[in-house]
Amino acid sequence: MEKSPIYLDCHSTTPVDQRVVDAMLPFFTEHFGNPSSLHSYGWSAEAAVKKSRETIAQSINSQPEEIVFTSGATEANNLALKGVAEAYFNYGKHIITVQTEHSAVLDPCRYLESLGFEVTYLPVNGDGLVELSILEKAIRPETILVSVMAANNEIGVLQPLKEIGALCQDNDILFHTDAAQAIGKVPLDVQAMNIHLMSMTAHKVYGPKGIGALYVRRRQPRVNLAAQLHGGGHERGMRSGTLYPPQIVGFAKAVELAMAEMVSERERLVGLRSQLYHHLSQLPDIHLNGHPSQRLPGNLNVSFGGVDGQSLLLGLRPTVALSSGSACSSASTAPSHVLKALGRSDRLAYASLRFGLGRFTTAPDIQQVGKAVVETVEALRSLS
Repeated sequence: MEKSPIYLDCHSTTPVDQRVVDAMLPFFTEHFGNPSSLHSYGWSAEAAVKKSRETIAQSINSQPEEIVFTSGATEANNLALKGVAEAYFNYGKHIITVQTEHSAVLDPCRYLESLGFEVTYLPVNGDGLVELSILEKAIRPETILVSVMAANNEIGVLQPLKEIGALCQDNDILFHTDAAQAIGKVPLDVQAMNIHLMSMTAHKVYGPKGIGALYVRRRQPRVNLAAQLHGGGHERGMRSGTLYPPQIVGFAKAVELAMAEMVSERERLVGLRSQLYHHLSQLPDIHLNGHPSQRLPGNLNVSFGGVDGQSLLLGLRPTVALSSGSACSSASTAPSHVLKALGRSDRLAYASLRFGLGRFTTAPDIQQVGKAVVETVEALRSLS
């Protein structure tokens, strides 16, 4: 039987932890009720949803009623951006975001531009971080929302959320962050960071696909959102649709496990990442993309000079499963917009690999992958 390649694409998705599967299973057959139903089956499902909402809220220091369940982070981002735009356009039609955001933020922003909104796309420094002084200068009287992701999905860079939140608070502007990659991996506190809206998803943190959430602040200030899905008034009227208890329970269990193991897992992943980069550093003409330390513990993004990116991925395919960039833009033939924003040339942007280490990555995996990458790059360079 052919051996499966080593999985190092955890920014794309993660396997569902068996402990999460075990928590979900009873809600497919035993506790299958609709949480909206007024009988014992519905009450049982509703109780599980309530407990899950509390678990997720606790992980970010919010109130349970501030958690609005969605189909994932993409829907949460759309609800946040379009919902704010529709609810607050009388106060202004200017939004600020960043050039390195995920397409689930950039595409809704472009859609809003087609409706007459103005969007400022902030540049980043060479390490991928937003310059606070540039953000401050971009703020106008008509600015209603700033959207900056917590952790970049390609280069893993962690933006200074607390400082950005304070700046938004001082200027009476709503602050949204896409935390799809950050939830359960780095500490998040919506109160301390002055965050008003936060998008989350389960499948980046060893939970099921198809479930996410949007944190929507209720006090100081109370955030108003225009619903984007209508038909039943679920989730405080913000997101209609029958809730799916198995997924919600799985999401909460995944977050609970990640929070419990965050400190030890961070230390382990940083160690493995350092080992991998040490292997790759044997090669000349390699370039680390993103801040060297202010990044997700399991992220390493490197460009290799003198090789073709597609040939590199094909050469590594039998050994390791990884990506050159965002899984959501894998069909695109354009170079990564994130790496271009860092100032990388098209050639280097194409010749980059995103290593996403995770819960089930081992030291022998890193040894094998490091050796395979070095050998493949050297072979390709000898041919060119």
